[in-house]
Formats: sequence, C-alpha cells, structure tokens
Amino acid sequence: MSEKAKLHGLELSTEVKRQHERIDSSSWENIYVVGDVHGCPEELDQLISELSPTDDELVVFVGDLVNKGPDSQAVIERVRRMENAVSVRGNNEQKLLDGKARIPSLTDEDRRYIESMPVVVSWEGNLVVHGGVSPEKPLKQHSQKDLQETRSLYGGGYEGVFWFEKYERDRRVFFGHTVLDAPLDAGEAIGLDTGCVYGGMLTAYDCGNDEFVTVEPDRKYRERNQSHIVSTRSL
Repeated sequence: MSEKAKLHGLELSTEVKRQHERIDSSSWENIYVVGDVHGCPEELDQLISELSPTDDELVVFVGDLVNKGPDSQAVIERVRRMENAVSVRGNNEQKLLDGKARIPSLTDEDRRYIESMPVVVSWEGNLVVHGGVSPEKPLKQHSQKDLQETRSLYGGGYEGVFWFEKYERDRRVFFGHTVLDAPLDAGEAIGLDTGCVYGGMLTAYDCGNDEFVTVEPDRKYRERNQSHIVSTRSL
C-alpha cells in the first residue's frame, strides 16, 4: 500500500493504486462531480456555465467523456484544457486504449490525456469511480475492471440487484456507468449518469451545497431501451 493510501486508510489493489489520484480538498474552495458526458460538448458547456466554477474550485468527472454523442474529441479537449479538472477513466475511454473502439478525430495529445486518467480519484471520505464498488468484497480486492464496470451484483447488466442498493460503507462513492432516470442520492452512493446522450440530463453534484445541478439537452442523440434506464423511484 502506498504511504498516501495508508495515511487515509484507503486500501487498494496493487493494480489500482498505481492509477489512484488523491485530492487535497483543503486546496479547493469547492468540488463538483460531473456525470457521463458521452461526447456532448454543448451540454457540457451549458453545465459548466451553470456551475460557473472559479479557479479555486475543482471539477471531477466520473469518466465516459467519449463515445455515443456528436463530438467526443471536443469534449476531451475541453476537459483536458481545464486547469481545475480531473476525470477518472471510464470503460469507454478504456475501450479506446484497448483498441476496441476508435475516434479518428482524437489527437496524440488527447490520447496521452486519456492514458493519464486515474481509475480512482479520492479525497477525505469520498471516492470517484466510473462503475462502482461491490459491497460483497473489500475495496482492496477490486480490480480496475471492477471499478470501471460494476453495475448489477449478478452479471454486470441491468438485471438483479444493483451494487448501490446494498452499499453501506464509510466512504461516499460518486459513480456513473449505470443510466438513471434522475440523479440518485442513496446515502453513501451518488449516481450521476442521467443519460444526457439519450435525451435525459447532464448532472453534477455540488459538494459544497450538497445538491444536484442539471441541464437538459435540446435533442436526443441516441435511442435506448427503457429497460436499460433505471427508475430511481423503484429503488
């Protein structure tokens, strides 16, 4: 375990701790956490305008900046150029690095940025991952893939019990990946993928004020089966 992780009681697997970025929250006046953007630069611009972060406020993204929407390269460039932003690497960024997806418009600088993305971002009492944290095993037993892709506890899809329905630990987890019909505050699990690319919302969580901030897209870029959009009212 790294010395930084030891100091804060954060035990990660050897694979993951090399890809962990620790935030000193005392260096920032506030922290915002933003859900899956999926290549929607106009909606990202609207949300950033709504948040209006100062240079002393940090914006953390839950990953999946790319794919499905109209301009993934524009989103990557916007986030990459923000000096007060960091994004974890989602499963869609991982697909690019693994050669399972292509975005020809990405520059070499964009690709280097994606390669540099951590899998976990943390600060006092908080974790940001793309997929989730299984309540059925210790954090140090989670692989990179677990943190990027955990959804249902039984198979990883949209069937059965979702990890955040059973999660009860000391650390609050911000996550995306699972498409929700509304922002989710499940106590220690904060769900932020509200399906912007599917005509839903782009959502952020304002940690200083403990509230969600959302913007709605003008259009739907992708269709999605309703069975793959979780109703938060049923949880």
